[in-house]
Amino acid sequence: MSAPDSPAKRTVLAQVNEKAIVRGEVTLSSGATASYYVDMRRVTLDAAAAPAIGRTMLELTADWEYDAVGGLTLGADPVATAMLHQAAADGRVLDAFVVRKAQKVHGLQKLIEGPPVKGRRVLAVDDTSTTGGSVLEAVAALRAEGAEVVGVAVIVDRDTGAAERVEEQGVPYRYAVGKAELDI
Repeated sequence: MSAPDSPAKRTVLAQVNEKAIVRGEVTLSSGATASYYVDMRRVTLDAAAAPAIGRTMLELTADWEYDAVGGLTLGADPVATAMLHQAAADGRVLDAFVVRKAQKVHGLQKLIEGPPVKGRRVLAVDDTSTTGGSVLEAVAALRAEGAEVVGVAVIVDRDTGAAERVEEQGVPYRYAVGKAELDI
């Protein structure tokens, strides 16, 4: 399911197409090669785009009940932060969390940073997804910590199997922008 049309989604789509699409062969985190890359940090960390990302992701998941959002660092961090700030602007309390790629070996030795997720309804997010591997890693960590993962939402879905892999794990999957909407 993709995001409904809205001014925020149109802004996100324009920003992604203008700033994030890089043409040329690249190896993705999944190990697959592609003829283009979607460099979402060019958009998620952009002052003009971040508020629209937060708004779009909140609209996309408006019918899901959750009180914390996050995912595997680095892709999910700015998405969760944008959502936290847009929720606050709406008068809603929404915590964010970060799932590390590896558990800390010092300090409190946490795998998930931020407010505790145990016993809470959480949304796992990512900036883009090809196979769903990164977001599924976050889902596994969240479940191991005792969180109830209500869904997965990504900004850009490359339409290469992420939705199916996530849904096979019993988790609903949504995206804001689909491959067909990209100027590739």
